Amino acid sequence: MKHYFNPISRGVTTAWMFAELNVEHEDIVVDLRGSEQERLAYRAVNPMGKVPALVDGDVVVTEVAAICAYLADRFPDRGLAPEPGSRERGAYYRYLFVPGTTLEPVFSLASLDFEHPAPQSAGWGDVTRALATIEAMTPASDWALGKRFTAADVVFGGTLDSLIVLAGLEASPRVTAYVERLRSRPAYQATHAGSAAT
Repeated sequence: MKHYFNPISRGVTTAWMFAELNVEHEDIVVDLRGSEQERLAYRAVNPMGKVPALVDGDVVVTEVAAICAYLADRFPDRGLAPEPGSRERGAYYRYLFVPGTTLEPVFSLASLDFEHPAPQSAGWGDVTRALATIEAMTPASDWALGKRFTAADVVFGGTLDSLIVLAGLEASPRVTAYVERLRSRPAYQATHAGSAAT
């Protein structure tokens, strides 16, 4: 199993997921500023040229949430996903997919001083709606799905952590406390050493 990533990218989240799972894999650091030839070679793995990417035999998985979901299901004995078909799975999917489909787009556009003229029709809404969503979804205690830590916390919590560190998100006490719980995990600390968050 090959994990293509760069520690100064979204790949830190998938590295964290691997650390939580404690499973054997090969980390391959992709030099995002490397030569044109190196970048073109990597596009054979991911045509977008983005990291992270996971290659498991003949299966290629890209996108942080997809990689984390795949890994959680690939190693069910690690307990990082609710049982397929369970009611808990609905909330789990929401925590996995809101970051990439809503939070990243809205805060990326906001950093460019752009707001969609009709936010109710844009899939990502606007900053006001995104902040309300973050507050509603952030657990007051423990983890996203209650007492059990899952890949949902890696993806959703990892995104909140990045927004605080990189986008200057002014986090509420509830969000701050949740992110601090995440940062106290040994797997987080092992993969985020030297980042602005540690």
